[in-house]
Amino acid sequence: METTTTAVTKTLTIEAPQDRAFEVFTAGFDSWWPRTHHTGAGDLVQAVIEPREGGRWYAISTVGEEEWGRVLVWDPPHRVVLDWQINADFASDPDMHTEVEACFYAEGPNRTRLEFQHRDLDRFGDRADQMREVFNSEGGWTGILGMFAEAAGRG
Repeated sequence: METTTTAVTKTLTIEAPQDRAFEVFTAGFDSWWPRTHHTGAGDLVQAVIEPREGGRWYAISTVGEEEWGRVLVWDPPHRVVLDWQINADFASDPDMHTEVEACFYAEGPNRTRLEFQHRDLDRFGDRADQMREVFNSEGGWTGILGMFAEAAGRG
């Protein structure tokens, strides 16, 4: 995983086997994704990552579906890369492309290291620094990945 200054990078230890950590991150996405984090109107009903390269990742709200992007890499239980098609106003935008990558490394039978990166933030243009701060905050990936780690460790 390449680290750049236009990326938010996180490393977490998950108290779960590698296959479970990957499964909770992907198939169990809805179990840990915060209900406050979606792009459209209404309330979030379900957050979905389709389990295949080329699949969608999206939300179902009380008023319809919200496209968030596509699955670029599907390599269970090692790695998933998502195309984040959400602009700096947190609206779905098929012309916007940043990448979210999650890599899972077994560190024992019941422990996994997650190396996470949201990259290409320079594509937000003059709002890149602002978006990096948002993504790197407790309300961003810091807190969200904490919720994931907690959900994966419950197994």
